[in-house]
Amino acid sequence: MRNDDHMSGDPPVDGLEYGDVLQRAYRHVLSWRGSVADRPVFPAVTADELRDLLTGGGPPEAGTDAISTLDVLARAGELGSTASAGPRYFGYVIGSSLPVAVGADWLVTAWDQNATLYSCGPAVSVIEEVCADWLVKMLGLPPHTSAGFTTGTQMAAFTCLAAARHHLLARQGWDAEADGLWGAPRIPVIAGEQRHASIDRALRYLGMGTRVREVGCDADGAIDLSALRAELDRTDRPPIVCVQAGNINTGAVDPLREVCELVHDRGGWVHVDGAIGLWALASDEHRGLLDGAHLADSWTTDAHKWLNVPFDCGIAFVAHPDAHRAAVGITAAYLEASEHRDQINTVPDWSRRARSVPVYAVLRTLGRAGVAGLVDRNIEHAHRIAGLLAAEPGIEIVNEVVLNQVLVRFTAPGRDDDELTREVVSRVQDDGTCWLSGSVFGNRAVMRISICSAYTTAEDIRRSADAIIRCGRDAVAGRARATGTG
Repeated sequence: MRNDDHMSGDPPVDGLEYGDVLQRAYRHVLSWRGSVADRPVFPAVTADELRDLLTGGGPPEAGTDAISTLDVLARAGELGSTASAGPRYFGYVIGSSLPVAVGADWLVTAWDQNATLYSCGPAVSVIEEVCADWLVKMLGLPPHTSAGFTTGTQMAAFTCLAAARHHLLARQGWDAEADGLWGAPRIPVIAGEQRHASIDRALRYLGMGTRVREVGCDADGAIDLSALRAELDRTDRPPIVCVQAGNINTGAVDPLREVCELVHDRGGWVHVDGAIGLWALASDEHRGLLDGAHLADSWTTDAHKWLNVPFDCGIAFVAHPDAHRAAVGITAAYLEASEHRDQINTVPDWSRRARSVPVYAVLRTLGRAGVAGLVDRNIEHAHRIAGLLAAEPGIEIVNEVVLNQVLVRFTAPGRDDDELTREVVSRVQDDGTCWLSGSVFGNRAVMRISICSAYTTAEDIRRSADAIIRCGRDAVAGRARATGTG
């Protein structure tokens, strides 16, 4: 039987005006952003404390008002978020978010467009088209290059390697999209032993397997050309060769021009993993580090790293637009195709956020010169912190600093250097002045510093270096740890 009391045709509402809810969120956002530079970089709250705050004894039956919900979320975020949006978060490779990018991202949420077809939202389709064109020109890629905006470099790599697979198999008379890979000619995949793990993961997703033909690297993790040449000589089919513009540990850049020439002589495809370093192409000062990048067949990068837009946004660039579309595009009777950009034909996603909008906002606001300045300052900061640390006895800078990555190692008589280095990393994380991560490079434990924030200043670098040196001295002396001093 119908119960009219529970069958109202009105949409569910929370009893408040839209503006009231957004104003409350706005206050919380300003509070967080206003304090992020001064708070301990890693939170002290425990996971159990966060669960207690958020669960409240179980899922609500009747629900509550929107304001109190936002207040609970804001409290949990304030207690449990890292200050990665601040100036002294040097962990992994995580950028901050510029104000115009945050504002643009709010517009994306308010517009609530499914950025998949022109017919779903003409504005975001054209914004993505313009943004892709600007990026290709700014980075000096071939003018015919197509681009897709993904969740990150992981799915951008998937997109680019899918295009590579299509391109190489189609030239051998095999339609991978129609016939799959069972019985297909095998495509050799060659990469340096220091490649990022996302390459192997993308190959696994694509059904190509992770039995990559590894070639050796130099002391900083750049691919060894003689080793690559020898591997190519052993290869009887056109290969995919994956190279890096920014080693995940050292920032080293592979010799891109020479690699492209070698691989193209054998009919192969060169993919450049530029999650970190591709943005250096915008810089007059540092573009030369990526000499020959434009000769490659595909490139990936993350806008949520050095471009300082909110998570998430990766970008796939492909110099062969037909292969790009054939690999990830789709048609269906109910999809209203357009003469304009249908984003669904550039990425694996179907339903998707309009990730290009914050990118457009940053590019328009900063211009190429502003993007270059951001890259140049971060590289300068990397050199500065390396110099400050190297002046302290017992601290070794492991890598040649070329981009924004610095590897540090700690030594002391009578101490195991790996153990000491890991202890100093842990002490710095507890201290709260800055946050950085540990890694292993050349089978040795290292402290890894990655500088990506637009907000980092020379003073932040000095404070961070002082904290690292203090923690190193305390570790050697066996002093008790400081926690959360900021």
